[in-house]
Amino acid sequence: MISRVRRSRIEWALQDSPLLIFAANLKAMRKRVLFFTGILPFVFLSAKAQGPELDPVTITSSINPIKASQTGRNLLVIKGERFAQLPVHSLDELLRYLPGIELQARGPFGSQSDITLRGGTFQQVLVIVDGVRVNDPNTGHFTTNIPLAPGEIDRIEILKGASSALYGSDAVGGVVNIITKTFATKSTVQKLQTTAQFTGGEYGFYSVNAAVYASNGKTSFGAGILSNNTTGQLQRGTRGFVNATTVSASVGHAFNEKWNLSFRSAYDHRKFAAQNFYTSSTADTAQETLKTFWNQLQVLRQAANNTLRVQIGYKQLQDSFAFNKLTPTNQNKTELWQALLTNERKLGANTTLTPGLQFINKKITSNDRGNHNVNLAAAFLILSQRFGEHVFVSPAARLEWNERAGWEAVPQLNLSYRSSQWQLRGSAGKTIRDADFTERYNNYNKSFVSNGQRLGNPDLEAERSFSYEAGADYFLANTLKLSGTFFQRRHKNLIDYVLTPAAQIPHNSNLAANGMYAFAKNIAEVTTTGYEGDVQFSKPLTNNSNLWVTLGLVWLNDESSNNTASLYVSSHARFQTNFAVSYTQKRFALSVNGLYKKRQQQKSSSPLIVPVTSDYVLLNAKAEAFILKNKLSAFTEVDNLLDRTYTDLLGALMPRRWFMAGIKISLAGK
Repeated sequence: MISRVRRSRIEWALQDSPLLIFAANLKAMRKRVLFFTGILPFVFLSAKAQGPELDPVTITSSINPIKASQTGRNLLVIKGERFAQLPVHSLDELLRYLPGIELQARGPFGSQSDITLRGGTFQQVLVIVDGVRVNDPNTGHFTTNIPLAPGEIDRIEILKGASSALYGSDAVGGVVNIITKTFATKSTVQKLQTTAQFTGGEYGFYSVNAAVYASNGKTSFGAGILSNNTTGQLQRGTRGFVNATTVSASVGHAFNEKWNLSFRSAYDHRKFAAQNFYTSSTADTAQETLKTFWNQLQVLRQAANNTLRVQIGYKQLQDSFAFNKLTPTNQNKTELWQALLTNERKLGANTTLTPGLQFINKKITSNDRGNHNVNLAAAFLILSQRFGEHVFVSPAARLEWNERAGWEAVPQLNLSYRSSQWQLRGSAGKTIRDADFTERYNNYNKSFVSNGQRLGNPDLEAERSFSYEAGADYFLANTLKLSGTFFQRRHKNLIDYVLTPAAQIPHNSNLAANGMYAFAKNIAEVTTTGYEGDVQFSKPLTNNSNLWVTLGLVWLNDESSNNTASLYVSSHARFQTNFAVSYTQKRFALSVNGLYKKRQQQKSSSPLIVPVTSDYVLLNAKAEAFILKNKLSAFTEVDNLLDRTYTDLLGALMPRRWFMAGIKISLAGK
């Protein structure tokens, strides 16, 4: 019989204790949030303008282009230009304030963050760039290490819920698909766009975000750079410094009406303070350096009723981690090869069939984890069928082969009914996830592993789960979209770290005889149930002003057949609301984003380790003045406006209030 997980006793890092409590009363906070959500439809009832972000054409849920309201899925699409408008400095910070996403940040400005969707662990979200996965085979902690400059982004599509039938392993909680300008569409007009933003602030912070996009109607070129640097705020005997730079460039060329070729190359270098990113030890003064090389190629053939797409990707990541100055450095090198073939075939006005093949090779060379290699292959089939004017059905099936786990059949079914203002939708599907190299082999190759460390488990079985959801969307005048979704995910063999005596751990010859370790295990069964509510609003108020708003709320509950406390199952928020607001007019712009998160308290036995409080609120603001219309502006920004002390992970202190300012330059030509 399933009983509720008792997460208050994770003895290596967590235990109940009175902690610093959020200043505002929780009940009052919830009442304000629910009141705000309730009045939003009435505030925006007069909306009449067009809002293309509310029901755009999307490719993430079915690979072939389809209206979001016909997919049967809860989908959020955000334009790439929002990055420059909001008070954010990296792609993970942008995702942090979007509805339904919980981002567990370990450091600022893109140093490292974990993405969770619908209560999944950070390994259960798949990030893809132009349809090609970038999740690193070493660890899900590198998921937001995305080798792409923001200026290249056309849009970001966030698909919530089970997606393994389409994308395979890791697509459990959802998929984040970043689509770029050169890969998005075949260029047919001449265009030139250049943008540059320069920011400076406290603690030696300086940032450059620049991009160029050019097209002559046949060939398009995009390139960009994002560099964030700071000496950092004071931590426990160290400073939270960050030096993170991403450079990427891409080109697309249409040979004729049918054939199109796109190519991208990118380099990403990040060096940052990683104190307590992975441990709650007081001896932890860690630093980490990541170097990522990324290349992808797409060949596209478009005919009247047939679209053939071939995609190839190669990623190499070098990770250097030093726990402190007295310990040897862990050196890890991973490689990810992949090839994807899809063939979208329109069988009629209402029917599209898309078969596909995929191959993936994962490899690691490590002085800590050892040397390992694994191959995966899959065949899949997606059907998009329309019945009449209102009903859409999209079944999908995948047959995946994993060199370690063998064969796996993965089905999915999506249903949608769309009227002029309403969409009723439902989805059910199986998901799978194989353990990454860290979960299998962390500390596996060391001669001795001291007490309290995390250990990989080579004998882990693949995760399997079944997810289903039901929801409704209300569209008002193409300007307001209200969404509500109930979902449940039933896991078998969920992988998580559990406190385990050395004597109960296989392969324990390099462990302390009486030690206790956080050992990766397959937890028997875990059921996650939740509700998410989303609000999206976009409206030109006058000829010279525009308002854009997103708001998300998520409630979650976990139950398990095993009372053994585990780390990541206990770390996600039980209630969260996050939002982003941008108001622009002729002379100035104002943007605000923030979140409120309710989660389980966590405290180390050492008072030097920053605890995880029961809840916190975070607020950022940015004000911009336009000096030359559409060409030159100056802005000022305050991050953590309320000056809260907080952490998403035990001991990993996040920055307090931070002031900065800068200028933006935009040039466009035909």
